[in-house]
Amino acid sequence: QVQLVESGGGLVQPGGSLRLSCAASGFTSGYYTIAWFRQAPGKEREGVSCISSNSGSSIYADSVKGRFTISRDNAKNTVYLQMNSLKPEDTAVYYCAADNLPYCAGYVRRRMVHWGQGTQVTVSS
Repeated sequence: QVQLVESGGGLVQPGGSLRLSCAASGFTSGYYTIAWFRQAPGKEREGVSCISSNSGSSIYADSVKGRFTISRDNAKNTVYLQMNSLKPEDTAVYYCAADNLPYCAGYVRRRMVHWGQGTQVTVSS
């Protein structure tokens, strides 16, 4: 059974850090481009970051550039999103998704093949 499972969300104060994990099962995530999305209440889903399967290159939304880092450990079939200097506007449910195209360009508008169930991130004092 193909699954993506996110973990690592929680409540953190502004300026704090969290590391989200996206663990894949039932398929080899190293062959897939993996992206993180987020959705806050009342807002549209937003693409946060993406890491490609072919070169491991990554791209970031302007809102998180310089604060978030995406990485992958193919041996563990897991992709991570390190989130530093968190702001209240980062509060959202974060989802990871997988796509079998080997690049990130246009990932926000692509139909991703697999989705996780999401993990809540709340940034509040």
